[in-house]
Amino acid sequence: MKNDKLIIGNYEFDSRFILGSGKYNVELIKAAVEHAGAEIITLAMRRANSNAESNILDFIPKGVTLLPNTSGARNAQEAVRIARLSRELGCGDFIKVEIIRDSKYLLPDNYETIKATEILAKEGFIVMPYMYPDLYAARDLVNAGAAAVMPLAAPIGSNKGLASKEFIQILIDEIELPIIVDAGIGRPSQACEAMEMGAAAIMANTAIATAGNIPVMAGAFKKAIEAGREAYLAKVGRVIDQGASASSPLTGFIAI
Repeated sequence: MKNDKLIIGNYEFDSRFILGSGKYNVELIKAAVEHAGAEIITLAMRRANSNAESNILDFIPKGVTLLPNTSGARNAQEAVRIARLSRELGCGDFIKVEIIRDSKYLLPDNYETIKATEILAKEGFIVMPYMYPDLYAARDLVNAGAAAVMPLAAPIGSNKGLASKEFIQILIDEIELPIIVDAGIGRPSQACEAMEMGAAAIMANTAIATAGNIPVMAGAFKKAIEAGREAYLAKVGRVIDQGASASSPLTGFIAI
């Protein structure tokens, strides 16, 4: 597994867990790095401000890659503006494009996301767009220059798990870019299942942030993601639709 790297753009990562820091606190970030092995942490630009009490940059360890997101953007124009601002502030070239106009279900706007991705990719950003799992939209994101595709598993913060499992599987099967399952994963077992399907990585936030024991849950996610990845690489065993298949030969019984 040492040579099994997560590759996004020209960058390589050992960890396949990404922390979404929307519900950030010091304990969450520390646990994600120390217990879950996170090497990428998202950064909402509205949290990176001059107020020392709420500046997330004060708590992200050195060596961790910042993934600024365009949280709060309602269209492509706003997302592009936020991305450019993050670069000017020294947050690097990674950007998670997140465009949401719907305030009830918080579903991403695929159309505006594709437009923003094309503009930012041309400007040299490493674009990781958050999207509703739709094959046509995913293909358009690839053509627009995305470095990865990040479909939601379920609505943000719901912890409902792989509600869009079948559609995510289609993306995994048809899109050559890394498919990073984002939003809605609520349990380590669900993260493991997504990795068994062939997902390249998991982004989680609420599942860990709202756990009774944050460090233990972070460690559980790490183990689940690693187990799911190993199972995927090992190729899971066959499934028999009807009947059964004996694991031991039905011969050589002891005579009575």
